[in-house]
Amino acid sequence: MNAPRTRVQRRPVHGVLLLDKPLGLSSNQALQKAKWLLRAEKAGHTGTLDPLATGVLPLCFGAATKFSQQHLDADKTYETTVRLGLKTSTADAEGEVIETREVSCTPGRVVEVLDRFMGPISQVPPMHSALKKDGKALYEYAREGETVEREARNVVIHDLDLLDMQLQGDAPFLRLRVRCSKGTYIRTLGEDIAEALGCGGHLSALRRVVTGPFEASQCVTLQQLEAMDEASRLGALLPVDVLLPGYTEVSLDSDNAGRFLSGVRRRGPWVDCDQVVVYGEHPRALLGTAHVHGGELIPGRLLSPIEIQQILEKSPATEPLLAEQV
Repeated sequence: MNAPRTRVQRRPVHGVLLLDKPLGLSSNQALQKAKWLLRAEKAGHTGTLDPLATGVLPLCFGAATKFSQQHLDADKTYETTVRLGLKTSTADAEGEVIETREVSCTPGRVVEVLDRFMGPISQVPPMHSALKKDGKALYEYAREGETVEREARNVVIHDLDLLDMQLQGDAPFLRLRVRCSKGTYIRTLGEDIAEALGCGGHLSALRRVVTGPFEASQCVTLQQLEAMDEASRLGALLPVDVLLPGYTEVSLDSDNAGRFLSGVRRRGPWVDCDQVVVYGEHPRALLGTAHVHGGELIPGRLLSPIEIQQILEKSPATEPLLAEQV
């Protein structure tokens, strides 16, 4: 006789979990693990990290998924190690070595080359990336041994700091800290820098330490989350509106709040503004986003009344963790 199976009872969970993604897991695998631990009904992430990369991965639950797109445009900061002298098929440590060259550059040459990659630059997306062409991810073409034409994209390298370097010995490397705009491929940046140095290279380590307003020091690991009790896991969630930093705040009384949630524009003494976060006054509750034009508050992404009520009640953590299913 088969033993009874168990399933996790999902429940509404709303908020943002700052996860320190571990090495070896895809962003979706990390998300699904955290979703299971929190027993959340709905979850998503704000952009991806490669399995090779670790670091800051904001995970959105419930109502927070409505605002995850707002975070995609945020600047990111990475710390990375570029292994010099070995070029790989994927520009990172997961690929096969396809070329070996001598490393003969000087520290002065390294500084000179890094300066050339500061500011606006153009990048050709790597074949081993999730970017799609004709509805198919580039890495799918790459796995089939096919290379397709990719259009160069413009990105901005705000800061490029040399943290450490070793140009001699069996494993020469550069360790860099990069603050960049959205859409920057650090693997491509590392490979291009190594190519400019004349020796080629690939990324051997990559860690995202900052994304938007979130830093690695604020994150929890999956191991820490697993060790927490139910209440502590819920307590690790940040409120939904942390995804809306810098938005102009507008508060509405109960009558206007109800109409706003129904999608009705409200008129008031507001100046024109593209990014507005709207709250109800009594009790104070996030209602959604909007923009103001000509004195009108025009609804954008809105929470549902049920979501608002669940957030106010802070979903109880006393429900049974598992329900038996025969």
